Amino acid sequence: MDQLIKQRSQALTALLVLTIIWGYNWVVMKSALQYAGPFQFAAIRTFFGALVLFLVLYVTRRPMGLTEFPTMLLLGILQNVGFTGVLMWALVEGGAGKTAVLTYTMPFWTLLFAWPLLGERVHGWQWLAVIAAVLGMLFIFDPLHIRADSFSMLLAVLSGVSWALSAIMTKQLHRRHPTLDLINLTAWPMLLGSLPMVLIAWLVPAPPIDWSPYLIGAVLFNVVLCGALAWLLWLFALQRLPAGVASMASMLAPVIGVIAAWIQLNEVPDQMEMTGMALIIFSLSLISVLMMRPGYGKSQ
Repeated sequence: MDQLIKQRSQALTALLVLTIIWGYNWVVMKSALQYAGPFQFAAIRTFFGALVLFLVLYVTRRPMGLTEFPTMLLLGILQNVGFTGVLMWALVEGGAGKTAVLTYTMPFWTLLFAWPLLGERVHGWQWLAVIAAVLGMLFIFDPLHIRADSFSMLLAVLSGVSWALSAIMTKQLHRRHPTLDLINLTAWPMLLGSLPMVLIAWLVPAPPIDWSPYLIGAVLFNVVLCGALAWLLWLFALQRLPAGVASMASMLAPVIGVIAAWIQLNEVPDQMEMTGMALIIFSLSLISVLMMRPGYGKSQ
């Protein structure tokens, strides 16, 4: 039991660091679009992020073999094209804060898919957390008022769907290969998924990249922290928690994104968005308390 609590504490710490990195990165990515097209930036982030991970594999002498090529390829497409590429597209017209929050509809898609595909049922107090989080998303989305950025909002939700599917596939792959190295599991999908992303960036017309100091810093932030370290933290937590719980706990990231965009980009949330953030924080707190209780999640 003590070992179980220790594992969950480590997973929670990984998620906390992850949410800070991913949360602030919404501001970094939005600002980087002043100097590069969305698909250009996504291609740079994913390709060089993969190279960094393979360097880590080589230096640490970890296994570099490719396991289940079709699965790794599909996983890479979902993570790099469906998630990263689509969310960068959403940021072109959408605000950093709102795009962050709508991308994080991912936990609800994960819970939906995890039920039939993983047998991880929603039960007990999880339902209260889900309801609070859904209401929070509805307040922020404000579906009764169609806005000029409606297409960007749809793209943000679609990126969340793709992320959720990749979370389910990762969990299934780990069940089939429980000894598969974590860095290997991160590196191969990122490399394979970056190739179609590079092709898209080459085919879609865009102005030449302006290699300003800010863009170089944004690339380094994304490649080292978001493109490599953050995915490792995410997969580390996902292997130690039910997929739905890990997804719900990571919902602090869009709140950080909204606050950072408010401070740095002057994207001031309205009353509806503030209400939504409060509901999401409540949902996050409830899930965090529940998953630290002994015996929680064993039925999943």
